Amino acid sequence: MVKPTNNRAKAIVDAAAAGGWCVPAMCLYNLEGIIASVRAAEAKKSPLIIQLFPWAIDYADGLLLHAAAEAAKKAKVPVAVHMDHCQSPEMVKRAADLGGFDGIMVDMSHYEKDENLKLTRELTEYCHARGIITEAEPGRINGGEDGVSDTAELEGILTTPEQAQEFISTGIDWLAPAFGNVHGKYGPKGPQLQYDRLKSIRESTKGQVELVLHGAGAEHFGSDGGKLIQENIAHGIAKANINDIVNGPYMKHLQDKAKEGMLTKLIEEATAVMQRETEKCMDWCKSSGQAGSVKFA
Repeated sequence: MVKPTNNRAKAIVDAAAAGGWCVPAMCLYNLEGIIASVRAAEAKKSPLIIQLFPWAIDYADGLLLHAAAEAAKKAKVPVAVHMDHCQSPEMVKRAADLGGFDGIMVDMSHYEKDENLKLTRELTEYCHARGIITEAEPGRINGGEDGVSDTAELEGILTTPEQAQEFISTGIDWLAPAFGNVHGKYGPKGPQLQYDRLKSIRESTKGQVELVLHGAGAEHFGSDGGKLIQENIAHGIAKANINDIVNGPYMKHLQDKAKEGMLTKLIEEATAVMQRETEKCMDWCKSSGQAGSVKFA
């Protein structure tokens, strides 16, 4: 299988892995999120990945995607566009054919293992032929999040080094391990992350794929100066998917201020809130100031 060359998403994550930091991959739902994230990236001189869910394509066809791609192209720092949790072969192909995505998560984790591997291989070939890199999830990460179907009702299955190698054989570029991380709320005990498992996965996959963290929930990852994110970086995570850490404060601002002032003012204020929270994430991920370390061919 011929892998894509000069891919913006791959170049960013490769630089993060080599430099001992991770790129914040912001899960976004609207134009305000895209604007806020790029402004934050430029202010912090940080690389950035804009992430959309399949919901964005169902809701707005290519409009939000093309806005994200245009913002990435015009940004003064390295920015890529990725689709998170693409859960059907039809949507993977539709997204790949729209143009604008640098990467797509081929998430077939709701299929049985053999079918999951088969579809992941076929869809990775489809994406690679269009210059798009792919991400996959060996095992299954527990929980669910807004914009993603199916995952909340499925039982989590932790990743083993052997499973990781099986998925690497499909040609994927990034691997999202399940090691106790959870989409959404972690519950009263907080994160029960199995770093020994993550370490063994990193040791068995190093030089073949880069690792992605799913489940960086605001309640625990968005506190204590980003200590949990930094612990994950120390164990080989090069891309961290971030959602409610920034979308939560955005929603709260809208709720608190909805009856005040003009709509345009409210939109501008909420965008500024998202930018502020995104800049914090960039400091936690140690990506601030790393824009110059990303090299495109």
